[in-house]
Amino acid sequence: MNTQAEADALDHVNKNRTAWDRWAQKFVEPAHVAWKQKEPSWGIWNIPEREVHLLAEQLSGTDAIELGCGTAYVSAWLARLGARVTGIDNSLEQPKTARAMQEEYGLLFPLIHGNAEHVPLPDASFDLAISEYGASIWCDPYRWIPEASRLLRIGGRLIFLVNGTILVMCMNDSEDPATSQLRRDYFGMHRFEFADGDGSVEFHLGYGDWIRLLRANGFEVENLIELRPPEGATTSWPFVKLEWARRWPSEEFWIARKSR
Repeated sequence: MNTQAEADALDHVNKNRTAWDRWAQKFVEPAHVAWKQKEPSWGIWNIPEREVHLLAEQLSGTDAIELGCGTAYVSAWLARLGARVTGIDNSLEQPKTARAMQEEYGLLFPLIHGNAEHVPLPDASFDLAISEYGASIWCDPYRWIPEASRLLRIGGRLIFLVNGTILVMCMNDSEDPATSQLRRDYFGMHRFEFADGDGSVEFHLGYGDWIRLLRANGFEVENLIELRPPEGATTSWPFVKLEWARRWPSEEFWIARKSR
């Protein structure tokens, strides 16, 4: 790939850094809430770990990396379970909040400013790679999945949370709630720049593309958990309503293990 083509392919890195630096202040208070939780809860509906069963009860001796850590609350949860955690994030501002939380809660682990598509750490450094709406939607999967594979040891697990595929096809370009109408094509899903003018770039794939990509990079898919919020659940995010998310999956956890 020539220099200009490479720059064009990676323009999302700069766009998303700019966007998240602009949004960072909005996530300071949610960081306080998440860091002080005794039990992890996942996604926009805050579904408790005891219902999702993603993590082992103890992660002592596990080397873990959070790809796109933001304010690093997931990393904090892993550290409390005994993992040796490293976080990496593209934003310059989000890790400032993460470091403030580390000082407040006395929970220290390395935080790297960088692109999760190119992590400055050696091959086979980790047993677990995780992303909750971090690299999983803000990085190009054709770049970050191979990088996750490189970072994981054989037998290591990759866990990542994304918007539900059906939701992506039904979402409005604005933050108006999704309807039951399909608004965009399933085939060819990859890069999305929604028309609400925020300048960010998201990445979403169809199920077959995810499976082929994971398998091509040495992963075996162990599970796909389609999160269904309980009755009465609430979210601060306006793009989907509870009634919708009770009928169709608004969020999906992929779990894969590196086999080669």
